[in-house]
Amino acid sequence: QVQLVESGGDLVQPGGSLRLSCAASGFPFSIFPMSWYRQVPGKERELVARISSVSGSTNYGDSVKGRFTISRDNSKNTVYLQMNSLKPEDTAVYYCKAPWGKDGFWGQGTQVTVSS
Repeated sequence: QVQLVESGGDLVQPGGSLRLSCAASGFPFSIFPMSWYRQVPGKERELVARISSVSGSTNYGDSVKGRFTISRDNSKNTVYLQMNSLKPEDTAVYYCKAPWGKDGFWGQGTQVTVSS
């Protein structure tokens, strides 16, 4: 059974940092690229960051470049999102996604709220 479990979301002040984790199971994690998306009510999900399987190459959405870092630990089947210099507009539910199945597989999401 495929599972993606996100954690690490919290309430944080502007300028603060958070690290999100996504623990994967039920599929060969190390050979798949992984992605983080985010969504606010009334808007489509937005790609935040993606990391390849083998080389670890990364790419980021324009709004988070230079502030967020995606990484993975294949020995732990986990992908991370380090978020620094957080802004109120980063407030969203953050989801990880695996390219598994017809339309990909999503976790349940973790809420990040940036507010003073």
